[in-house]
Parts: sequence; C-alpha cells; structure tokens
Amino acid sequence: MAPYQFIERPTPFNTKGGSTLPIFAVTPAHIETGTIDPIALDWAKKAGYKAESGSLLLIPTAEGHLGGALFGLGTNPSEQPYITGKLARALPAGDWHIETAPLTANRLSLGFGLGSYRFDRYKSEKSPAATLMIPRDADGADIKRQLAGVFLARDLINIPTNDMGPNELEAAFRGLAAHYKAEINVVSGDDLRQNFPLVHTVGRASADAPRLLELRWGKKGHRKITLVGKGVCFDTGGLDIKPAASMALMKKDMGGAANVMGLALMIMDAKLKVDLRVIVPVVENSISSNAFRPGDIYRSRKGLTVQIDNTDAEGRLILADALSYADEEAPDLLIDMATLTGAARVALGPDLPPFFTDDADLAQDLMEASFETDDPLWRLPLYAGYEKDIRSKFADITNAPAGGMAGAITAALFLKRFVSNTKSWAHFDIYGWAPSERPHSPGGGEAQAIRALYHHIRQSLR
Repeated sequence: MAPYQFIERPTPFNTKGGSTLPIFAVTPAHIETGTIDPIALDWAKKAGYKAESGSLLLIPTAEGHLGGALFGLGTNPSEQPYITGKLARALPAGDWHIETAPLTANRLSLGFGLGSYRFDRYKSEKSPAATLMIPRDADGADIKRQLAGVFLARDLINIPTNDMGPNELEAAFRGLAAHYKAEINVVSGDDLRQNFPLVHTVGRASADAPRLLELRWGKKGHRKITLVGKGVCFDTGGLDIKPAASMALMKKDMGGAANVMGLALMIMDAKLKVDLRVIVPVVENSISSNAFRPGDIYRSRKGLTVQIDNTDAEGRLILADALSYADEEAPDLLIDMATLTGAARVALGPDLPPFFTDDADLAQDLMEASFETDDPLWRLPLYAGYEKDIRSKFADITNAPAGGMAGAITAALFLKRFVSNTKSWAHFDIYGWAPSERPHSPGGGEAQAIRALYHHIRQSLR
C-alpha cells in the first residue's frame, strides 16, 4: 500500500453543471397535503410511501428511466439535522440536486457531504458514488473546508498502524504544513531526553522513534491559539498490557492528533486572523526491554515528578510535556484533544465527548457553538476535591490514581497541573470513533468537537 499523502479528497458535490436529477426531501405532511411535485406525489401514493426518516423512494419516468427520488425526513426533521447524509450512501450513482427540503441549504449540503465519506483505501473495487449540486444559497467554500478537516481526521484514524505509525503520522503532518505554507519543527529520538523527557519515556520502546511535531502558521500579534493532540499511534498498554479485546481499536489512540490536524486545516484554509500553533507528541506505546515500568518515577518538562502506577495511562504523560511547552508562550486559547479515558465513555458514551475548563465564559461559548453546529459536547467539572487522588507518596503526582473513580476528571486534573500561563484552556476527552453507522457517518474513525471549535474560533474573531 502506498504511503498516505495529504491531498485534497474529491468533493461529493457536482460542480460541472448540466443535467441533474431531482430529490424531493419531504415530511409525511407533504404527502398528506399534496404539496410536492404532482408526478412525485402520484408515485408516492401508489407505492404507499410514508416519508419516514431516512427512507428513499426512486421515481421512474414515463419511459421507465430513473427520473428522481423522494427522501423522507420524518415528522420532525430538526431531530436529525444531518439526515441528508443517508442520501449520499443510498442514492444510485449520478448527479442530483435537492428540489425541495425544509432544511437550510448549509445543513442539507453539509449533511450530504459528511455522509458521503467512504474509507475504501484497502478495497480492491471502488463503487461510483452520487454527487449533489450545492444550492446557490449555501456557503460552498466553507462546507468543503469543514468536510476536508473532518475527512482528514477520519482518514488518519481509520488507517491501521502498519500504515500510520509515527513515521507516517509525521509525513501527514508535514504534508498538511506544506499545503498551507506553515513552518514546521520536529524533535525526535534521543533529542527528546532533555526537553521532552516524558514523550521520550513513553515512546522509547518502539522501533519507530518518538517525536514531537510542531506547526506554526499565521501572523504574530493576532489572537494566539495553540492546539495540542495526543498522538499515540498504537497502545499496547505497555508492560501493563491490555487484553486483546481492549487492544483491537488502539489504532485510534492518535485520534486527538488527527482531530487537531483537521481543525488546523479548517483554520488555515479559512485564512482566519490567528497566530496558530499545533503541537503533537507522537509515540507508539510498545513493549521491549527498555520499556518504562510500573513504579518508575520521571521528571517532566515542567519539573514536576510523576510516578508511573500504570503504563497504560501513557497519553497524559506525553500531553504533560506538550502542554508545558505550549503553555510557555501563554496563548490566548489552548485546546488539547485526546482519546484519554474509558471513564469518559462510561459517563457520556461514544458520541458525546466531555470537555473540561475552568473558564466559565469559554465553557458557555463552546456549548453554544455545539448547539449551533450540532456537534455534540458536554462540560464536566474540574472538581478540586479530587486533587488529592493524583498525589503520590514518592513523587509530585501519579499518572494513575488508585480506585478508578472519576477517571476522566482526575486525568483532566493531572493535565491542569501543566497549564499555568495560558489565558483560557480546555481539555477534550474524545473517543474518535463511531461504533455504528449514523446519517452523517458510515462508522469508524470520527472527527469530534472540531466543527464546534472551528465555529467558536471564527465567532470569537468577529
């Protein structure tokens, strides 16, 4: 398989013009009141079509050719704002346009685009797909850049580690930087020992050297925004090895890195007036004679010592050094994203990522952005009462508090120790994976929170 290269995916939209087939996106009320095209209405009644949510009915012409389609929105279309994602996978190949729909042009186009994603890199045969004409009143350029960011994140997560290890993730990062003419700096291998000791510690057992990737883009003097993403390309658990069932999806443990890269793409493509910095610590948590051990104590970049009470709590270690590095420049906004804890999944499930911040205004803005973009988020508390749980008898802090209670919160409190100069900081504990198909996603690697974050950052600059 050829190495992954950062290239712009073909869009699921028809930009050629010419003849396109109509789609009538309808509710049951449209059928009952007859407020749609007469030919489509006649066919719907003959077929007993009820316009149930996500249902598709193809319409023939008088000559027996394909003439269009009816697509059901159900009785309350607002409950599934990206239901048109189903269209992208259900329609036969060809060029289509939406004739009528009680949805905004941006929503129906973005939904179709999100649902059009296919991960067929390893398929011998690739089937043709339907394309959609973007309505004239939709913001086509912004829809396409959001799709590009989401698809980048999905691709990076979906590719297995044999093709997306530390070397390949660095190559993708370099490709992104080159595309947008960003500056890049990489520190790797033993060069990490002095300034990024925890990154080196976690990744040293792998055949692929650990590294810290840094991208800079924008103009000094603009709002300083820094993104940090966890880049564990595979997590065996280390010497505290995971059981086989828990290791099956660990190619996605670099989902934080994938998501901040997708968000950075949106920011740079939109040419937002920011001073952007992206930091991604990249490792593979492997098992070898030089792997770090339970009971070891290491000094972090910030100077805090960390006792290793579980080698499977490695993500917070590499983030600690990366956050310390980011914090030294006192950004206006510091965002970190990581597939960090199973506790977050137990609390909120796979589709609702929690975020943590002690900035109430930022939290409110993020929740509003979440609702406005239908990109789910939920705030969990940085509860100071659990600070005692990350204390260690022999070091400043432990990487794995005993007992397992409030694991997502104690992980966030651990990270907070490494952020002291930043004006506003938020930590996102994402899953980075859709366990099953949804209208806007076929399942698999997933972008989470980055559309909401992109929306928030754009709004904050106005």
